[in-house]
Amino acid sequence: MAGLWFEEFSKGMVIDHAITRTITEADNMFFCSLTYNSQPLHIDRHFAEKTEFGKPLVNSLFTLGAMIGMSVNETTLGTTIANLGMTDVTFPAPVFHGDTLRIRTTVGECRESGSRPNAGIVNFLHEALNQDSILVASCNRAAFMQKRPVE
Repeated sequence: MAGLWFEEFSKGMVIDHAITRTITEADNMFFCSLTYNSQPLHIDRHFAEKTEFGKPLVNSLFTLGAMIGMSVNETTLGTTIANLGMTDVTFPAPVFHGDTLRIRTTVGECRESGSRPNAGIVNFLHEALNQDSILVASCNRAAFMQKRPVE
């Protein structure tokens, strides 16, 4: 399914996204390397074994990016103008190597753009749940969305 036009969203609409993803150690190490994040809790198994978690944690910014990315096909693919911002980002439970994430999006407020008649703003609540249905991440995202083109 391609992204939806502004008019296709309605407050309270829930989308359970089709794509799921198992997060690997390679994903985490590559992301930490790309972003220069040298936190041993993410990249040093022996260090992480001595923490309360007992094993490495997946970098939370990778989790955030995966959560939003996994929502794109069914929300904003080809129909967004820009992301306007993300707020209320939380990570209530850790993500570990081998966890499989699924994403749920709930549509919040939808409003017409005050400056562009061909666009509107849609607020999304994205939630990532692991294989045990434990909430591991959430955020509110505002997207500047195209209206359906007039033909």
